[in-house]
Amino acid sequence: MSIPKTHETSDVRQEILNVGQRIMAAKGYSAVGLNEILATAGVPKGSFYHYFSSKDAFGEALLEDYFSTYLADLDQVLALPRLNMAQRLTKYWAIWEDTQSFEDCQGKCLAVKLGVEVADLSEAMRAVLKRGTSGIIDRLARAIQTGVEEGSLKVCDEPHAVAQSLYQLWVGASVMVKISKSMQPFATAMSTTRQALSLA
Repeated sequence: MSIPKTHETSDVRQEILNVGQRIMAAKGYSAVGLNEILATAGVPKGSFYHYFSSKDAFGEALLEDYFSTYLADLDQVLALPRLNMAQRLTKYWAIWEDTQSFEDCQGKCLAVKLGVEVADLSEAMRAVLKRGTSGIIDRLARAIQTGVEEGSLKVCDEPHAVAQSLYQLWVGASVMVKISKSMQPFATAMSTTRQALSLA
């Protein structure tokens, strides 16, 4: 039985995005050419423009795909059964440590890797970054509010402000981990997070 063309098209487009995400997470946006991505994905160069009008359009789609997956994964962690919200949030930051380090992150640290670089290159990509990070912060804020209501954590400020501060703390820690080639910034971030949320 033949594969429907729409399914085939979707698979090829997704493979280009997946390969691009892995390569750009390792090398950055500007340092990676389309030829490298397409050769790795096994897609002819001429086919690229069937899916994306330009490299910037590809970058925009890449970030949208990244955040779609990231937010879905975050929703799963924040809904883990048999855990209170403090435990779910602790699990989220433990996953962050595992996936955002200076080792090969397999594309899972894309926002940290590309954030500063592409925000100045493309307004469209900056807008995707802003929407994506706002989505993360909003989810963390709702989780913190739930944790306060259930009594598993305490905060001294409005939940959204705490969520924003903690997200910025962990993004900064991710950058410092890459600079220092050490996991110590994550240990410091976790200690500060525990204090901010009154975690045991």
